[in-house]
Amino acid sequence: MKREDYITWDEYFMGIAQLSKERSKDPNTQVGACIVDEHHRILSIGYNGTPNGIEDDEFPWAREGAPLETKYLYVCHGELNAIMNCRGKDLTGATIYVTLFPCNECTKLIIQSGIKRVVYDSDKYATTDGVIASKKLLDMAGIRYEQYQRHHKVIEIEV
Repeated sequence: MKREDYITWDEYFMGIAQLSKERSKDPNTQVGACIVDEHHRILSIGYNGTPNGIEDDEFPWAREGAPLETKYLYVCHGELNAIMNCRGKDLTGATIYVTLFPCNECTKLIIQSGIKRVVYDSDKYATTDGVIASKKLLDMAGIRYEQYQRHHKVIEIEV
């Protein structure tokens, strides 16, 4: 008789996205992403952070101030990193699990990459122009998006 209390695919992949966000050095917002194919194979993961080769101790992590002194013009989002980490793999028909609804820039990358489903956890910026534009873009491109349904399971990982 097999176990009945195993986690679902959505729980598994969102859990990986949640764990990935813990690598982010951003003091305010940590975002993780996990891309999987239709056979439930992980193609890539990513989290928000500095571009390769840039020392994150010297990075401007501020949220407010002059644009050149904040993180916004410099940070790579988790979705961008996950897509770039695929290194040429075909993402057609894939699903991306993200801990925060994608911004409009990441949404354009998602569309261009061929990803066909977005599963997101938080939508805390739902009323912003960027997320409203993201949803319009996804709708026009025929890409499904759905909020992850939390099951409030606690899984401890000893590291």
